[in-house]
Amino acid sequence: MPTALALSPHLDDAAFSCGGLLARLAQGGWRVVMATLFTGSVADPKGFALACQLDKGLPAEIDYMALRRDEDAEAAAALGIAPPVHLPFREAPHRGYGAASELFSETRADDGIAADLAPAIADLIAEKNPDLLLAPQAIGGHVDHVQAVRALRGLDPRTPILWWRDFPYTVREAAPREPLAALFAELPGRTVTLGPDAQARKRAACAAYASQIGFQFGGPAGLDARLARENGIERFRLSGRLGAAIPGLDAG
Repeated sequence: MPTALALSPHLDDAAFSCGGLLARLAQGGWRVVMATLFTGSVADPKGFALACQLDKGLPAEIDYMALRRDEDAEAAAALGIAPPVHLPFREAPHRGYGAASELFSETRADDGIAADLAPAIADLIAEKNPDLLLAPQAIGGHVDHVQAVRALRGLDPRTPILWWRDFPYTVREAAPREPLAALFAELPGRTVTLGPDAQARKRAACAAYASQIGFQFGGPAGLDARLARENGIERFRLSGRLGAAIPGLDAG
């Protein structure tokens, strides 16, 4: 049985960006593992980190990341994939980034998280022995996405990688920030066209992240509108050579 390993910066990125492909792979007999890097709980958050929780209507005493890990498990079940893996690294607001604008600016000089991520990702790849990796292109420029790409690229794995276009950043602006565009510009494009079942599973998985839907999309109707703009298509850049057939994957 071939294995696919999706490396998601946050608890929702993989489902948002390539959930349809993950569902198709699982239906096609693949073992599919969704691993999220930044899921560590932080007791008694302060300042901007606390504001990121309060602005979603969640009280200060709630373990925000525990709630999100539960949502992630629900999303994985909706996709029909294996229970998710949660790595304990802290999100950017807990690493010194103090405002929303800083999350989408240059990475801090003192943010050495990529060096910490790399061995953890290497261990995960060794454990799961995937035939395919999936990872973000960091479209939108979120610093956690950028650092995840840097960590994975630094490992230079032999496993082929489908680099996803980071949704919903791809549809928020006509020309979203792409700080790492040069890394992907020469890689061949690939598309996956989703059938009705994969689209329904992806929508259910996205909706499972209930704490994020209002913030990201303005509510369920906004989620549906954004997904409709994708026309049932997920887009990637491919590095390496695929050794196993990918359901619905075409050049594009």
